[in-house]
Amino acid sequence: GLIAPSILSLSSILKKVTIGIDESAAAKGDVVDSLNEAQHAGDTIREHRRAIAPTYEDLLAGERFDPTITEHLTYAQAMNLENYLYVAVLGFGVTQMLIGSGVFMLVMGIALGVIGLALRRRAS
Repeated sequence: GLIAPSILSLSSILKKVTIGIDESAAAKGDVVDSLNEAQHAGDTIREHRRAIAPTYEDLLAGERFDPTITEHLTYAQAMNLENYLYVAVLGFGVTQMLIGSGVFMLVMGIALGVIGLALRRRAS
């Protein structure tokens, strides 16, 4: 539960993803390492990618992908980075949900234990 955010943050640190981070913070080594930062960075990449072409089909205009065309390559790299960031958002979200479920189960377990003990004492 607590390891997943650390893995996602470490991955972001190793890849030095700083999209959407203030320049002064990025200069200090701050990277995209939270759900909100990853979401913002993914949205920023999507906006920039759509400025190149609204859709992949529009980019190719009936032709095939050609990695020697800078625009095609930039678009493909933007799609990859965008997907990476949205997978990070998903990872952070699932981790938060699981931590929340675990806390809920713990609280319910303690509450049921206390109720059980109270009922047992009352029956005695």
